[in-house]
Amino acid sequence: MSFEWFVSLRYLRAKRKQTFISVISFISIFGVMLGVAALILVLAVMTGFTNGVRQQILGNVPHVLVQRFGEGISEQQKLVEAARKLPQVVSVTPYVSREAMLLSRGNVAAVSVKGVEPRHKIFTQKLLHADNLAPGDGVFGKDLDRPGIIIGLDTATSLGVSVGDSVNVIPPLFTITPFGMIPKMKPFRIVGIFEKPSSLIDSFFAYINIETAQSFFDSPGEISGIEIEVQRFDQAPQVSGTLSREFPFPYIIRPWQSLYGSFLSALKLEKLGLFIVLGIIVLVAAFNIATTLIMVVMEKNRDIAILRAMGANARSIMKIFVFEGAIIGVLGTSLGTVFGVGLAHYADPLIKWLEATFGIRIFDQAVYGMEHFPSEIVVTDVLAVVGIALAISLAATVYPAWRASRMDPAEALRYE
Repeated sequence: MSFEWFVSLRYLRAKRKQTFISVISFISIFGVMLGVAALILVLAVMTGFTNGVRQQILGNVPHVLVQRFGEGISEQQKLVEAARKLPQVVSVTPYVSREAMLLSRGNVAAVSVKGVEPRHKIFTQKLLHADNLAPGDGVFGKDLDRPGIIIGLDTATSLGVSVGDSVNVIPPLFTITPFGMIPKMKPFRIVGIFEKPSSLIDSFFAYINIETAQSFFDSPGEISGIEIEVQRFDQAPQVSGTLSREFPFPYIIRPWQSLYGSFLSALKLEKLGLFIVLGIIVLVAAFNIATTLIMVVMEKNRDIAILRAMGANARSIMKIFVFEGAIIGVLGTSLGTVFGVGLAHYADPLIKWLEATFGIRIFDQAVYGMEHFPSEIVVTDVLAVVGIALAISLAATVYPAWRASRMDPAEALRYE
């Protein structure tokens, strides 16, 4: 061990006349630890929340949406084949969509009726109630007089209906009769009810068979659009760009980022803002490190002068105090990293324990639509926090160490 490290460690130990300085050193370590832990925890929670919201969005909307400006798509086969040839694409499902009113028992609800194929992702999700639904096997019922329809729980609650009940679907279409224009209406049988917590997107939809929708909405052989699912959510812009070059305007091909990317960008900006705000905690702790070193330099001016008189150069004196500040920064950063990662990893059970112990509600799953408290540790975020904390801690040592190295031994020992 070099004498610089030896002296640095000795200066950190408490002696009877230097207890106050040592207490400040421990406060500095504790401050760095709290700052680093808070940064890691908040970044993990924000990352988990952002990913949770993104999963909710992608669970309700297609990764890539293909539509035609001002009209439906009549020659969809070319689009479907072109999309299925792309290696990133998992599924391609056409749909027919039209706004409509649901009427039952004197209650009315506005929905977007969506005609989909049996392999649509709505059947891969959990249905609260289902009338023997099985993909590809009469998923919307086999009763020709009353075809099946799947609605959301909020819609079913508004209408006061359940599985097996009948509901009238009224689209904005009219039938001309000798008595005038009569709104088009068709009874459907509710064969399934789905629920998505805190989802305003899918609770607005109702699903019927695509062939029934084409016949009911007077658009035989025509679809409203095509939903494309990709392997990874970040591949959507690439797939959208490839298809847009092959099928230009009037086709409108948009990835999910163009629909909801601004909301996720706002979450990322909020994450950056929290990172900056909480980074000030580490900065304040760094000022404590600087204050501690300045006080040590003032207390040890006689020792510094003796070391200089014994042959220690200015560089060695500077190393002593840089090492002392580095020890404080590394200890605080290491403890904060362990503490922050531990809190982030066990955030969900800790929240549940606090709720059960004190009888309070900290995280309402119904509001956020998430089964667990969102917390996802990203290695790059942790490394960024550690790097910034160490850099700030080392920067705080420069001025006190430089002042110590510039001390004149003759001046310091004049009155000794």
